[in-house]
Amino acid sequence: MPTISQRGQLMPPSPIRKLVPFAEAAKKRGTKVFHLNIGQPDIATPQSMMDAVRNIDFRVLEYSHSAGNESYRQKLTEYYKTVGINITASEIIVTTGGSEAILFGMLACLDPGDEVIIPEPFYANYNGFAIAAGVKVVPVTSYIDTGFALPPISELEKKITPRTKAIIICNPNNPTGYLYTAEEMEQLRDLLLRYPLFLFSDEAYREFCYEGNQISAMHLKGVEDQVILMDTISKRYSACGARLGALVTKNKAVLDAAMKLAQARLSPPSFAQIAAEAAIDLPADYFEETRKEYCNRRDLLVARLNAMPGVYCPCPGGAFYAMARLPIDDSDLFCQWLLESFSHQGATVMLAPATGFYGTPGLGKQEVRLAYVLNSDSINQAMDCLEKALEVYPGRK
Repeated sequence: MPTISQRGQLMPPSPIRKLVPFAEAAKKRGTKVFHLNIGQPDIATPQSMMDAVRNIDFRVLEYSHSAGNESYRQKLTEYYKTVGINITASEIIVTTGGSEAILFGMLACLDPGDEVIIPEPFYANYNGFAIAAGVKVVPVTSYIDTGFALPPISELEKKITPRTKAIIICNPNNPTGYLYTAEEMEQLRDLLLRYPLFLFSDEAYREFCYEGNQISAMHLKGVEDQVILMDTISKRYSACGARLGALVTKNKAVLDAAMKLAQARLSPPSFAQIAAEAAIDLPADYFEETRKEYCNRRDLLVARLNAMPGVYCPCPGGAFYAMARLPIDDSDLFCQWLLESFSHQGATVMLAPATGFYGTPGLGKQEVRLAYVLNSDSINQAMDCLEKALEVYPGRK
């Protein structure tokens, strides 16, 4: 009997999606489930994106260029200029979601056995992509008591070995919502000047900053060839199902290598490129309303959490996630218990256990990630459920 690959055995389940069967079972029992486990916004996708797809006029749905349609890449350069990033269309490879941009970046820049340093907690799928690429993740811990600020640069520097090839950051951060300061970004730049490392910068949430401005890795001077920007339209335009992202860099060798990977998968999604190209023509103030809405939801969620006995949640500066420490024994068991054994007024809440966002075993046992992607009424009802659940949970500490 043949066996599956070691890679297949090592691939971790998604901490965000692994509890889906329990949620489905709860719904079949008639329990309403408030989904705070996943970053799927309830804000409407812009109508102009939908109309662009509805109004297309061609007879054959063809492959696009492997790097993406020229017209879309040209439009993207206009978008990036609005956030202070000056690039050309030839420095962009359009990808199938931000996920493919991450994987292309790793495969183009890292060899099996190479090491990548990532401040933890981090986006859980970095683990999966690293395993697919044969890369070792080296975590450096940030802590809830400091709001998940970037660990001291000296701590990152201690982790550098001859096999270290890159650092990955997500800014604003998923899962913590932490927004890196200008000083922290400059410290990262100085580290890159001392070591021949790539900086992978996941900037999926740049539009959603509430306590200051986002400093892109592409803004850093003197390290332009070391920066790999990984981007997506999923959160920006509430278009997660479009599966469209981008890998952006000024490093021609990386672009050439990534292009070979892009050619191997032929082309990114055509309908999504048409929709995304239309989105770039949205009014300049488009993000103001969504940013305000997310900020209000954040304030509500954080206030409700911190009012619960034994709960602590730092206020995130960006994205639409918050990490909370709960008075529980095990976040994996608690999140499953919420779906299997608990309901309040016919409803329960689905959370993401934080253990899957850490690379260091044993961390995150008392933490959960919450995505404030539901409207305020739903958030209030979800917090009512959580508050009642914590009162009766058998594993409360």
